[in-house]
Amino acid sequence: MGVFAGVFISLVLLEMLAPRREAALPRAQRWPGAGAIFIAGAVIGRLVLPAGLAGIALLADEAGFGVFNVMGAPVWLVAIAAFLVMDLAVWSQHVAMHHVPFLWRLHRVHHSDPHIDVMTALRFHPAEIIVSLVWKGAVVFLFGIPAWAAFAFEVALNAFAQFNHANWKIAPCIDSALRKLVVTPDMHRVHHSVHRAEANQNFGFCLSVWDRIFRVYQAQPAAGHEAMKIGQESWREAGDQNPLPLLVQPLKSPPQSSTGRGAPGV
Repeated sequence: MGVFAGVFISLVLLEMLAPRREAALPRAQRWPGAGAIFIAGAVIGRLVLPAGLAGIALLADEAGFGVFNVMGAPVWLVAIAAFLVMDLAVWSQHVAMHHVPFLWRLHRVHHSDPHIDVMTALRFHPAEIIVSLVWKGAVVFLFGIPAWAAFAFEVALNAFAQFNHANWKIAPCIDSALRKLVVTPDMHRVHHSVHRAEANQNFGFCLSVWDRIFRVYQAQPAAGHEAMKIGQESWREAGDQNPLPLLVQPLKSPPQSSTGRGAPGV
């Protein structure tokens, strides 16, 4: 929680000092709804998995189950391999959330934000939080990832998600250097484009390598960062950003005129 609060406050200040884009809607109309579903997801996640991923890791360790528990590799190798496995798992889940129609309806809540800033990193439907916990828990158990590695990854994932959603203007030379290793705000912003072809690029949260390996990397949006349209064609009004509309949005289909960004046939 301390890392989360520190990263969040720091990025909010940077967004105020050096914003990348002008917001489509002010914070007062976007943040309360996103904050409410974030809290709901956090509470539900704690009920579903009280001990978190570290608890799953301890179960695997006690049972002597999983790849790392069988290998007996040195700590430094386990640390690197566990991080790579978990990051690839999150990347794979993200791809699935876009291409499986049911999952896209849940993930669409995240993409229906008409602006992208640090709060967007917290804007996930509670049902998607459960899907994510189950998937990551299965990966932790099957690979026997140590509790300390699972915990460290969750902290890193949370911090990087906030970082790459931040509406923070970073110098192009710095952005270019950073994105060789990690996902930057400019890199991830492409993924929040209203255009499906761009929204189905740049799925990474931490490492940028997976998008390059699997050929779903796009360096810049076609319209440029200042002119690009973010979000969905539907659900762009202030009333759509309130808690109840966000919670029931997966049950609704976009109007026929909408392009249904993200997943075929949705």
